[in-house]
Amino acid sequence: MTADGALVLFSGGQDSTVCLAYALDRYRRVETVGFDYGQRHGIELDCRKRVREEIVHRFPQWEDRLGPDHMLDLRSFGAIGETALTTNAEIVILESGLPSSFVPGRNLAFFVYAAALGYRRGFTVLVGGMCETDYSGYPDCRDATLRALQEAIRLGTNIDFAIETPLMSRSKAETWALAHDLGGDALVTLIVERTHTCYKGARGTRYDWGYGCGTCPACELRAKGYWEWRERVG
Repeated sequence: MTADGALVLFSGGQDSTVCLAYALDRYRRVETVGFDYGQRHGIELDCRKRVREEIVHRFPQWEDRLGPDHMLDLRSFGAIGETALTTNAEIVILESGLPSSFVPGRNLAFFVYAAALGYRRGFTVLVGGMCETDYSGYPDCRDATLRALQEAIRLGTNIDFAIETPLMSRSKAETWALAHDLGGDALVTLIVERTHTCYKGARGTRYDWGYGCGTCPACELRAKGYWEWRERVG
């Protein structure tokens, strides 16, 4: 096991792409892992390969650092939840106060599987794009949740795994700013053109901030952050 590399939870969306750039800038060896859990916005999985290819093409300094990609099948897990992200149900606020797009235990499962893969591949650093600053109300995006999970994984593997969440305390505007700090206009353009974050899987309309339906919570949050960032930088 070594800490000179990182395994990035990579969905093909904006946040995970920024986290991939963060890891490539920080570690000498980086691999990616994606999860097919039956998400209705499965188009993001199609974007993953293109984003990786574009990163290598546009940022040759990272080419030798980016290693293999791994895709894990978690569709049986997604079917259990029957949420708005795994069915065609509308996204609404439930009696629990959580949005119907919440997939119970999703991030917990992701990190457990990533740790098992990291154990085999020799990675002790697991990087995820979870954020509690302006997230959609998901309890498994909270820092306290992931710190507890990190300790459980350490105890369960007897390995000092570290869960890194570079976006945890950043707003979406600050996430756009981090992308620009890491890769300049080239990385921002890559995120706009190649990544996918829309919950509905819509890719017919291209906005200044990227592709999407423009109305789901993910699109609204992404757009709001983009324009706040643009206003700050002028």
